[in-house]
Amino acid sequence: MIDTHLDRLAQAARRQLRRPRVDLPLLLALVLVGTIGLVTLYSAGDKDASIVINQGMRFLMGGVALIAMSRIPPSTLRNWTPWFYAIGVVLLVLVELFGEGRGSNRWLDLKFVRFQPSELLKLATPMMVAWYLHARTLPPDWRDLFTVAVIIGIPAGLIAEQPDLGTSLLVAASGAFALFLSGLSWWRIGGLLGLAAGAAPVAWHFLHEYQRNRVRMFMDPESDPLGNGWHIIQSEIAVGAGGVFGKGWHQGSQSRLEFLPEHTTDFVFSVFSEEFGLIGVVLLISLYVFIIGRSLWIAANAKDTYSRLLAGAIGMSFFVYVMVNGGMITGLLPVVGVPLPLVSYGGTSAVSLLTGFGVLMSIHAHRKALR
Repeated sequence: MIDTHLDRLAQAARRQLRRPRVDLPLLLALVLVGTIGLVTLYSAGDKDASIVINQGMRFLMGGVALIAMSRIPPSTLRNWTPWFYAIGVVLLVLVELFGEGRGSNRWLDLKFVRFQPSELLKLATPMMVAWYLHARTLPPDWRDLFTVAVIIGIPAGLIAEQPDLGTSLLVAASGAFALFLSGLSWWRIGGLLGLAAGAAPVAWHFLHEYQRNRVRMFMDPESDPLGNGWHIIQSEIAVGAGGVFGKGWHQGSQSRLEFLPEHTTDFVFSVFSEEFGLIGVVLLISLYVFIIGRSLWIAANAKDTYSRLLAGAIGMSFFVYVMVNGGMITGLLPVVGVPLPLVSYGGTSAVSLLTGFGVLMSIHAHRKALR
């Protein structure tokens, strides 16, 4: 009897391994963006191979996570969601108590691994919102809206306290997208936006001084060109200097002469723009648009409410990452420290992003399995 059960488990495992679970068009686009990122980082880091190797290791870990998540049925992910969310919140509390970092407590050192728990909440928060709304009658009523606000507010508030306002807003946006896709009426959306706008003057008093300076420099970077406005001004110079065709790989003066700060992290898009020009930027943005469009197509064809809300939230969150970083380097948005997906160096963002795309591929694969 035991041998029979073991044989059945072995056969099921072999079927799972043989059955492809990745969406090849989406995977190819992700690989292309990652490759562009490694090439750009090698130049931005002045041909420092260690940067490329470290980033490549993150891509490798993210790729393993992507494949693993793509093989887990969405129903199983749905059942795990409350635990995943709870573990993420507990880790954020531990960061508040024992966290470390440069200027803020964002990292948790568990001796065998050092990571940012806030990255987990970029995926756990929309998962939790989708899990909650899955069993509710849609569109949600005001009671459900309040519960969703609490679900989003707990991790967003803990992350803002670190302080990490950029990531806090991204986590809040990821949960809000799942709510938006639940069929929320436009008058309620308008009401919520009105409440947010009305709360902005109050929120201003709770910002740290460096965060207020970022908003001031967004309005007028020339008021402090050698201080707080330096980042935006030098980034705009780099973007404009690229012209149509760019200066060529490793020929950008802004990064090589150290005019451009954080040129391997937050402002790596400026380096790319200077070296590859408008043509390169259009190519990279086209890949991003394809990834976003493919993600939303997967969401539209999902088999249940949980899968549809989660897939859509992942795709729209990815759009926000690209839009905010692009607006930041061109002076259209304040500097909030949001990295360019799969291009910027550092942190665990690449791993969390690829894990999210593994969830997307699981949703897509199991949709096809029903047909």
